[in-house]
Amino acid sequence: MAPVPSAEEVRAALGAVLRRRSEHETVAVLGAGADDLADGRTWLAALAAGGWAVPTWPVEHGGRGASSDEVALIARELAGFHQPDLYPYLVGLHVVAPTLLTSASTEQCERWLPAIRTGDEIWCQLFSEPGAGSDLANVATRAVRDGDEWRLTGQKVWSSRAHYSRWGFCLARTDIDVPKHAGITAFAVDMAADGVDVRPLRQMNGDAHFSEVFIDDVAVPDRDRIAGVGEGWSVARTALANERGAVGAVSTGMGAPAARLLELARTHADDAVKRDRVLRVHVEAEVSRLTMRRARDTARAGVPGPEGSGAKLRGSAVFKATADAALSFLGAQGVAETGEWQTLFLTAPSISIRGGTDEIQRNIVGERVLGLPPEPRVDVDRPYRDIPH
Repeated sequence: MAPVPSAEEVRAALGAVLRRRSEHETVAVLGAGADDLADGRTWLAALAAGGWAVPTWPVEHGGRGASSDEVALIARELAGFHQPDLYPYLVGLHVVAPTLLTSASTEQCERWLPAIRTGDEIWCQLFSEPGAGSDLANVATRAVRDGDEWRLTGQKVWSSRAHYSRWGFCLARTDIDVPKHAGITAFAVDMAADGVDVRPLRQMNGDAHFSEVFIDDVAVPDRDRIAGVGEGWSVARTALANERGAVGAVSTGMGAPAARLLELARTHADDAVKRDRVLRVHVEAEVSRLTMRRARDTARAGVPGPEGSGAKLRGSAVFKATADAALSFLGAQGVAETGEWQTLFLTAPSISIRGGTDEIQRNIVGERVLGLPPEPRVDVDRPYRDIPH
């Protein structure tokens, strides 16, 4: 393993391809109120040659094979440079890519990872369904073998950025005669294939970043199957573990609102009660930041664990508390005028749903951290065809 570069060396390398961040630069949060792809793609392309955006990836796939110390150093130095909202690329960079490196073939990694690294191809997750959200193993989308292809039919929902994704990371049921967790297989679906119908869903903040996806007898080559037949649940668990820590692993602006609340408070927190509220949010934001950092540091030692669930719970709570405090300070102005804080306030409830609901995160923390008894699961040993739907 190559020696860890110094901070000065990393700063110089980044400075050669990026511009320094402006102190007053606005930051989009999880793409709320915006739909810009060009800035993120330019940023990823600029960092591609040095593997700076994906330092944990192996060198042969365009990463740096970096140690945890080097990853932490790069993250610290990157904070001083302009970082666009990378939320459109989050699924590809921090959910799909690490899962491919764990579960996919060498040929698949060589085929898909380069375009993920540069932002040339965006991926979405085709996981959740109308009848399989928190109980993801209940997926009903069917995949039937037809020679060297599979024919997929079903419906997915809440697929972020599906309307301009090149590939969909899809879970489908390939066997109904075994328990539900054992009959799932993972595929990469060409989102431009015949039979794929993407319908964006309008959200209350005005965005249309989530979609429902109808899959009607879509042909998927067997070479686009990820891992073995029936091994989809293991692939999904790896992806979900990566997803829990993904928001903190990429620039999505999640920490920006709490910092901007302090600026708002200087002109609007004109009594002790409001100042106390700002201080509480500030303290919780700092705890959330440290929790996220601990989750990232733990994840660098291997596959992300339950620490990511705790970090996501704290991040969701701080985001909602920040937006709520801001609108209370603005009063009628915050409701009557369309602006940044109104958009964030209307975005905030979704944070407890996207990337795994708060309820599921609490179950993970309860069972895997606190050692509490698991919830009763009465259908895990029954063949899928015998489970009422």
